[in-house]
Amino acid sequence: MSREVELANAAVRTARAAAVDHLVWSTLPDIEKYTRGRLKVPHFSDKARVDAAVAAAGFLRHTFVQAPFYFQNLLGPLKPQALHDGHLGWRVAMDPAARVIDAADVADVGRTVAAAFGARDKLANGSYLAVSGGVYSWNDFASALNALGHDLYVHRVSPDAFDVGFPGAREAREMFEYCEAFTYFGPEREKRISATSALIPQRFIGFDEWARRHMMPRAAP
Repeated sequence: MSREVELANAAVRTARAAAVDHLVWSTLPDIEKYTRGRLKVPHFSDKARVDAAVAAAGFLRHTFVQAPFYFQNLLGPLKPQALHDGHLGWRVAMDPAARVIDAADVADVGRTVAAAFGARDKLANGSYLAVSGGVYSWNDFASALNALGHDLYVHRVSPDAFDVGFPGAREAREMFEYCEAFTYFGPEREKRISATSALIPQRFIGFDEWARRHMMPRAAP
């Protein structure tokens, strides 16, 4: 059992002992389950492994919220990097045109959690709510930013070349390999996004709009 699963199970037990009425668990798809153990992505699968403990704990209500690929990742761990040809952009070990990445602003996860608490018995107990501001490819991210004045490129590389690029690269590569095969939210994507849309009819912000607010190029000095 990983440390994350151990701590999460302890948190569930503590919440139950404290007589919490409604627990919302932030989770993700079980990639190892969907790929029959071929791909190892602990930061997804370890969260999914706690779902059963949440469901069995006996809370009056429980809800699962599945977080997306955050737009904010493109400002942090996955921000554009220098490429071998001198351009800026991303090296990816997948089809850069594959629209399989459900992404959203991190704030929309908070909106979904708040809506789940507010819905009470109007939301079916044990519901899964997937948060998506749209489904994107790496080319989509680059195109949206280039339309704002950036000059970004996406280069496809081999898995072996990608895996030595940075600490944790292999896990990231296997995550995107899973996305390419199953989409970010997996086989139950449509049902879980629809459940979120029924709860929050207003659309979540898309990447184009978010990028205009947060990733405009800096003016030349």
